[in-house]
Amino acid sequence: MDFENKEQVEKLLKNCIKNDPKSQKILYEKFYGKMLAVSYRYATDYDEAQEITQEGFIKVFSKLNGFKNIGSLEGWIRRIIVNNALDFIRTKKKLVFENNEGTLLVNIKDETTNLFDDKFASKIKAELILELMQKLSPAYKTVFNLHVLEDYTHKEIANILGISIGTSKSNYFKAKAKLIELFNENKHKLDE
Repeated sequence: MDFENKEQVEKLLKNCIKNDPKSQKILYEKFYGKMLAVSYRYATDYDEAQEITQEGFIKVFSKLNGFKNIGSLEGWIRRIIVNNALDFIRTKKKLVFENNEGTLLVNIKDETTNLFDDKFASKIKAELILELMQKLSPAYKTVFNLHVLEDYTHKEIANILGISIGTSKSNYFKAKAKLIELFNENKHKLDE
């Protein structure tokens, strides 16, 4: 199916809303891999990521009639998956945020510039980045994902997670510092 053809997508979505299994399977298979990768960034392991993704797709199918075909279908599905991951984290895990709002982490910001520099990041295997991110605490990982990968502001993150803006910033900078530390411990994996 051509997902660039708006008429075909509209027809597919209408059939999905009517609970047509074939259409639902097409939609599911088209986006499952990408959404599993999104879920994995919030999960502690692959099984948890699969659970988040499966529950997310149940929500996608139940909310499809709310999709107005404005913007990207993938973006809309992604938002549901991310929200489902956040719900999962809230209900299944205890997020412990470190609240060191007064701590200035200027040197961490300077160090992370090198870690996330485009030339440098292109040398890092995606698998290594995911492996290192899995070692972050759930709170650090959640804030880092929302800010870096989902492009939320610290104000938005604070509202979503019920924390202060300073706590969001602090956890973000500590996540970056931890990633630098983990990267330095695992540099040998770049050559593999």
